[in-house]
Amino acid sequence: MENDFADQVAISRSISNVPPAHFLLKIETFSSLVENNVENCESLEFDAGGYKWKLVVYPNGNKNKNVKDHISLYLAMVDTSSLGLGWEVYVIFRLFVLDQNKDEFLILQDAMGKERRFHVLKLEWGFDQFIPLEEFNDASNGYLVGDTCVFGAEVLVKERNKCKGECLFLAKLTSASNYKHVWKIENFSKLEAKLYESEVFVAGNQKWKIKLYPKGQGVGRGSHISVYLALADLSTITRDSKIYVHFTLRIRDQVLSKHNEKKASTWLSTSSEDWGWSTFVELSYFNKAENGFLMNDVCIVEAEVLRISKAL
Repeated sequence: MENDFADQVAISRSISNVPPAHFLLKIETFSSLVENNVENCESLEFDAGGYKWKLVVYPNGNKNKNVKDHISLYLAMVDTSSLGLGWEVYVIFRLFVLDQNKDEFLILQDAMGKERRFHVLKLEWGFDQFIPLEEFNDASNGYLVGDTCVFGAEVLVKERNKCKGECLFLAKLTSASNYKHVWKIENFSKLEAKLYESEVFVAGNQKWKIKLYPKGQGVGRGSHISVYLALADLSTITRDSKIYVHFTLRIRDQVLSKHNEKKASTWLSTSSEDWGWSTFVELSYFNKAENGFLMNDVCIVEAEVLRISKAL
């Protein structure tokens, strides 16, 4: 986490009679904000450098930063939904307060022209201790006159970067929900096709299916049964998104309940739509009646989806 408070050390203060280039915020009856314990006051949106911004004023100091006896003032970036994932905007900014007695501005900015990086997890930069309340409230200093004050902002956008990004949404499936799919395969010994698929089922708002190769595939061809969990509807997934799934596949022992099962956690996507085992169970072991996997030529395969998350 970036430490804003520590950055307060490197602050440049200056005086200018030139107003800010981009925005002025006039607050009347400022004392009512303090008296009513208003945590913060946000300005209307304004444009600068091709982006939208607002000023955020904490009249009693930013309590989230343990600020006391100061006004806290920040520049916040807004309306960023159209920028996509992984965006970064580098900015040099100056924040102002008007001395109404001298008609000049006190300006605070990061020293040495330090740039600040705005991104999806850091939409606000500024000064926790913008000005002491005692200094601000003294009418002789001109910052609060007739219970009115004026703040301002100047924003210079240096560059915008676009890096690879993703948004991870984790949805844990509850044990009370039925996300176990049971697939009963009859006449198993008579299966001739290379691949069989279960009917589609839904878990975590995602469609799934089980894929089974009765004679195996890959390194398990001819010696094993191969079983996979697969995404059943790729149209719901964009090219750059992916699904993380924690699941169990099993073939039931219908006699002693000593099931053959395997668990996995993996990412699936349009380019990698299934995951499983080419050597799920050895055919010679599967075909032994005492193991209970094949009873009356019926095999029962289950898929249990335990947890799903999406990276969009």
